[in-house]
Amino acid sequence: MCGVAGFVHLDGAPASPVALQRMTDAIAHRGPDGQGHWTEGNVGLGHRRLSIIDLSPAGHQPMVSADHRFVLSYNGEVYNFRELRTELEAEGCWFRSQTDSEVVLNALARWGTKAITRFNGMFAFALWDRRERRLLLARDRYGIKPLYTYTQGPLLAFASEQKAILALPGVERKVDKPALLEYFTFQNFFTDRTLLQGMSLLPAGHYAELAVGNDARSLKRTRYWDFHFAEPSGPVDARAHHEELDRLFRQAVNRQLVADVELGSYLSGGMDSGAITAIAAQSYPYLKSFTCGFDLSSASGIELSFDERVKAEAMSARFKTEHYEMVLKAGDMERVMPKLAWHLEEPRVGQSYPNFYAAKLASRFVKVVMSGAGGDELFGGYPWRYYRAANANSFEQYVDQYYGFWQRLVDNKHLKNLFAPVWGEVEHVWTRDIFRDVFANHDNRLERPEDYINHSLYFEAKTFLHGLLVVEDKLSMAHSLETRVPFLDNDLVDFAMRCPVGLKLNNLHEVVRINENEPGDKQGKYFMKTRDGKTLLRDVMRRYIPEDIADGVKQGFSAPDASWFKGESIEYVRKQLMGSSARIYEFLDRRATQALVSEHLAGEQNRRLLIWSLLSVEAWLSHEFC
Repeated sequence: MCGVAGFVHLDGAPASPVALQRMTDAIAHRGPDGQGHWTEGNVGLGHRRLSIIDLSPAGHQPMVSADHRFVLSYNGEVYNFRELRTELEAEGCWFRSQTDSEVVLNALARWGTKAITRFNGMFAFALWDRRERRLLLARDRYGIKPLYTYTQGPLLAFASEQKAILALPGVERKVDKPALLEYFTFQNFFTDRTLLQGMSLLPAGHYAELAVGNDARSLKRTRYWDFHFAEPSGPVDARAHHEELDRLFRQAVNRQLVADVELGSYLSGGMDSGAITAIAAQSYPYLKSFTCGFDLSSASGIELSFDERVKAEAMSARFKTEHYEMVLKAGDMERVMPKLAWHLEEPRVGQSYPNFYAAKLASRFVKVVMSGAGGDELFGGYPWRYYRAANANSFEQYVDQYYGFWQRLVDNKHLKNLFAPVWGEVEHVWTRDIFRDVFANHDNRLERPEDYINHSLYFEAKTFLHGLLVVEDKLSMAHSLETRVPFLDNDLVDFAMRCPVGLKLNNLHEVVRINENEPGDKQGKYFMKTRDGKTLLRDVMRRYIPEDIADGVKQGFSAPDASWFKGESIEYVRKQLMGSSARIYEFLDRRATQALVSEHLAGEQNRRLLIWSLLSVEAWLSHEFC
């Protein structure tokens, strides 16, 4: 796991080693074990190294091919690198190191962009072809590793994090107001936009090529992979699906245990991380495991279930892990916000500061940690969402119903008033069209409830999961920690996409209305009524984890913020959002915004997601890089 940085001056201006050094210095946290720089003419590639496989100097980057034609700056892990290496050696390639980086370099040199489709893992890289003067940028299938691009005049810059690009002289820092509207609709970005003008995130499953000599607008993107959830065409053997999932899950976990440094696992108290820990512990005696809990002394009602330490401790005892815990209080959120904003760079889905602390805890003991991300999105963990539109009569009706649900922060009736100070600059943005465009490459033939469910699975993998992955990358790498996600193994994902909906969900017609602002409420109410969601996965995971965990209510990784925002943290919320110096009111209407916040503080409405997002954007705006 590392950091990538670089740029091309399309007007032929020489690449400055000093500028490249500034870029890699800005992301030193991503790679404290080494750095490297390569410049030639108007091109510069930089790298920060976090040594995971082959810790020797042979893994130094940027890495140059044996024939000196290709130069690679690479971030990630390709878990099938040994199989690919054997094949490349049979074709005459020779290797100087034991790294997966060198396998990626030789695969790209030998097979071109076709090599990307053969990588099973997480990655983002920049490859410079010195002979053809061609730049290749690429990102993994699912978007586990980020790669940003920025164009301004004759400059094309790219990096694992925006702050590396912002370190370049002359880069403008202007808020992208349409992107801000997009965020305050979905609490996420469904497009490739960021909150900064000119800064884009290369979409997952894409590569981009630039033939130097043309201008930056000729950066050509190609989609090489996409999710495709579909019902099988023939009869279904449920028993065979159980056995195949068992085999593929074990294979995925064991495949991702490769490392030359110590490895641990998050252990939240839930099924996904518990099952991963169970399999990993079979290969790693006394595997280290990590849990973050919450002080619930001021919590009430549904929030009393948010601390899962007791369940995690029970599984730790069962799997004989070396277990570590941290307990978060209201003040922990307040004190971490400036640092969180700097590392996260811009807010995305969910409440992210617990992830920051979890990574901080794990990084004290290991350099690699396993995460359960992806299990819900692949195997149907959010049925109360899918059923909102499962009985639509057409694609457009489906979009209307699901779009209405996914306005997580502010619905359309509030947007104009909320964005009144800048409405003339954003009124052309139709967020329903942004939502609809997510499905541009997915089959829209919808004839039965299962088709609509698969549509929703596709949507959430493309948007919600992607947002979670970007957050996880930033906050783990803030602590020089590599996070691995076994559920996003290529073979396991391929299986999940062709698995019938009827094996993932029990009841395609039961609809329970849930308030998305209340994590415990939606999970508890829904699951206790239907016992639904991830049925196939639960059946198989009972082989590895306690039955009460496999059959338990899904619990998100959330703090009791609904209580904290109107309790211990109420003064912090008032100071940040009610004060005269708050920067968010350069873009949002003060009266309209504060009216929504006040509804929460008075206990009239639960607007925890909106308050968290307002606090996050305020912290982002207040930071020196904006």
